[in-house]
Amino acid sequence: MTVVLDELVTLLALERLEHNLFRGQSQDLGWGLVFGGQVLGQALSAAVQTVPADRQAHSLHAYFLRPGLANKSIIYDVDRIRDGSSFTTRRVVAIQDGRPIFSLSASFQLREPGFEHQASMPVVPGPDGLKNEVEIWREKLDRIPSKLHSRALAERPIEIRAVDPVDPLTPEAKEPHHNVWVRACGELPDDPALHQYLLAYCSDFAFMTTAMRPHRKTWLDPKMQVASIDHAMWFHRPVRMDDWLLHSIDSPSASGARGLVRGSFFTRDGQLVASTAQEGLFRERSISPSNP
Repeated sequence: MTVVLDELVTLLALERLEHNLFRGQSQDLGWGLVFGGQVLGQALSAAVQTVPADRQAHSLHAYFLRPGLANKSIIYDVDRIRDGSSFTTRRVVAIQDGRPIFSLSASFQLREPGFEHQASMPVVPGPDGLKNEVEIWREKLDRIPSKLHSRALAERPIEIRAVDPVDPLTPEAKEPHHNVWVRACGELPDDPALHQYLLAYCSDFAFMTTAMRPHRKTWLDPKMQVASIDHAMWFHRPVRMDDWLLHSIDSPSASGARGLVRGSFFTRDGQLVASTAQEGLFRERSISPSNP
C-alpha cells in the first residue's frame, strides 16, 4: 500500500467524538479544497459505524452544498432515522466552520439471496498498456501553468487509466461517453465496508467531465465553473478496490448550465458491482474582476 493510500484509509476511519458524532481530516491532492469523493466516503463511513455489522450499504443519495477546505477538520453528524427488520436508514450532515457543506442519506440491507440479472459490460480495451492520469500529465507539464503543477503531479491513492482520454489543454469534441479503469494503489484489508468507502471516493473522478466532452471544454479552461451538485450510488454486489474496475460513464443530457452523468462499475470479468449518477454545474462565466 502506498503512503497516500494508507493515509486515505486512515482518514476514512474517522475519529468518534460521541455516539452519533464523528470527525474527519482531509487529504489535499493539490486542490486546496476537499475532494468531493472524500466527503462521500467519510460520510458513508460515519453512517456505517452506526449500523449493525450484518447490514451493508445498498444505496446512497447526496448533495454537495458548499466547498470544503482541506486544511480544516469536518464534523459528521449522523441521524439514526430508521432501524427496520430488513433495512436501516441513516442521514449524515458534514459540517465545517459551523455550516453544512454536504448531506447524505444511505440505506442498508440485511444480507439475503434473491433473483439476479445485470447489464452487460461494454467491450473496451483493458487497463494493461493504457497510460495513467499522472503519466499523461507529465507528458504535458511544459504546457501546464506552473501553479497547476502540484495538482497535476500529486500522488494519488487511486490509479486512473482512461480508455479514450481528452487532452485537457487542447480538447477535441468527443461523444459524451467515457470508460475509465480505476484501482487502489496497493493491497487492501478484507473489510467490505472499506472497499465501499473507496468505491464511493473514486466514483467522483472523471465523472462530470464526461458531460463536457462534446463541448470541447475541460476544468483547465479558466472560463469554466464546474462543481458537483448531487450524487447517487447503488451497490449491487461485493467489490474489491485493489483490483481493476471499469467505470463506464455516459451523459444523456446537458441543459440549463447543468449536466447529467450516469455510470456502471464492472469487474474485469464483467460483473456489475455498482451504479452511479450525478448532476453537476458546468457553465462558462466571465472572468473579469467584477464577476470572478
